[in-house]
Amino acid sequence: MSGWKSGTWVLFLLVVFSSFIEPSMSQLDSRWTAKKKLMREKVREMFYHAYENYMVHAFPHDELKPLTKTFTDSLSELGNLKLEHLPQNYNGTALTLIESLSSLVILGNYTEFERAILWLSDNLKFDVDARVNLFECNIRVLGGLVSAHILATNSKNRLPQRSYKNQLLVLAEDLGRRFLPAFHTPTGLPYAWINLKYGVMKNETSETSTSGCGSLILEMGALSRLTGDPIYESAALHAVRKLWSMRSSLNLLGTTLDVETGEWIEHSSGIGAGVDSFYEYLFKAHILFGKEDFWRMFQSAYLAVQKYFRYGPWYHEADMRTGKATYWQLTSLQAFWPGLQVLVGDIAAANSSHRQFFSVWKKFGVLPERYLLDHQMIHPTEKYYPLRPELAESTFYLYQATKDPWYMEVGESIVKSLNIYAKVQSGFASIRDVTTMQMEDHQHSFFLAETCKYLYLLFDDTFLVDQNYIFTTEGHPLPVLTDWHERLPEAYIPSNWTYAKGEKQRRRASAMSLQVCPARSSSLAQGHESVESACHIPDTRSDHRCISDEECGVDATSCRRRSCSMAGYCGLWLSI
Repeated sequence: MSGWKSGTWVLFLLVVFSSFIEPSMSQLDSRWTAKKKLMREKVREMFYHAYENYMVHAFPHDELKPLTKTFTDSLSELGNLKLEHLPQNYNGTALTLIESLSSLVILGNYTEFERAILWLSDNLKFDVDARVNLFECNIRVLGGLVSAHILATNSKNRLPQRSYKNQLLVLAEDLGRRFLPAFHTPTGLPYAWINLKYGVMKNETSETSTSGCGSLILEMGALSRLTGDPIYESAALHAVRKLWSMRSSLNLLGTTLDVETGEWIEHSSGIGAGVDSFYEYLFKAHILFGKEDFWRMFQSAYLAVQKYFRYGPWYHEADMRTGKATYWQLTSLQAFWPGLQVLVGDIAAANSSHRQFFSVWKKFGVLPERYLLDHQMIHPTEKYYPLRPELAESTFYLYQATKDPWYMEVGESIVKSLNIYAKVQSGFASIRDVTTMQMEDHQHSFFLAETCKYLYLLFDDTFLVDQNYIFTTEGHPLPVLTDWHERLPEAYIPSNWTYAKGEKQRRRASAMSLQVCPARSSSLAQGHESVESACHIPDTRSDHRCISDEECGVDATSCRRRSCSMAGYCGLWLSI
């Protein structure tokens, strides 16, 4: 890959978070301007209803139980359903407060932001006998602290030096060091669970997920860049590279594995739970750190996903070894994928999938955790909706990319549903059963870190003006800085396209390595240049002859999977 492509991603990031901010609100139809202001205030009210009730009824414990007006120390209770061996005299880690820090900045509440930081500086301690999930603690606590430190020292939000002296970074480094024993395995892949005081416990399970051990690089990499100590990034990077080396010949990875033996446990895979954030972090790590190997891994993985998981606008699961479909199901976590595709530049494919997720949302009022595509029914035991943010996240990205007001209507529908079905007197409750809208006594911290944040940004993107951020999988913003790049990007160009200098002409380049979806031709001064689709998978044979569907690729124009006809030719024979 030529050198200029490293800069293309940062250029495209500006497309998403700078150029896409045009046209300004003043240029929009006055009806939509008024609607955006109204919806912004509704989301603001949602956030503070959740936040203030947490502070009254649950703080400093981890999360609010809004129906009983009590709390749960979920960080230590996660994976310990019998609630045995919990830390003594433990008051939680103020998880929801940490998760709310960047949201407070985005909402413009610097007073509460400063107050929260000062409390954490004086009271938060990690030297506790608590067994926690490494992945969840990384994306929620470490990510929240690192992001808030950056926001607190950013010239736009800088706190007075007399009150803030890098206390959050000190806490983040203390937590990061407590993560490191998890990586002391024969493979370098980290254990899924770590005791914050004592390290890896005796007889700890060696089973983990692909996302759990391969989605640590943003937070730990940022910690290394901020502290100057490479140990955190090095540990996370080694895990990513080891995991990638375990892929199948189809460039697919399984869902669960053993960190001691390096053997796969579950070979069925998809873009949902257990794998989702691994794909996300490959791409975002390339943007944040400029490493070419992240891009090479992501490109191979992305094309494999399009080839083996995609069926029309849906994504099923498949065996990593054969590519054969295993489970035909939609999971709520998959709804992040269209947002990632926006960053990739695959807008048409993102829109197609997003509309299908929203159709399921409209059918039930919220998005069920698991929906069986082959039976067109909800999974009998996974009927819940825990206030997940993924559909709101993708809606935000697609609106930024297209400025189509239809996505604001989607956001309005999400806000309406949350207020109808999940809002209670003392916060927002998860939905236990989407068919009856029976509630569950839990307000997850990600409701404030992500769900409310993405909905607010959908209607008011002021925070992003003249800024260049990516968001972690938990919704915490990290700035794209040239100082963090291995290779400095070329000049930022505020346009929907970047231009790369060729020997004879300037080539029009998309964010997917000169690929966009659907296929189109660019009219240039020198003539017409064909631009290939990002989702295009060529047929095995150039004459398009075939014996089975496996020899057929993905159509460049429609992004639909081609199949083998009875006459032995690849084409769009199936009606999807």
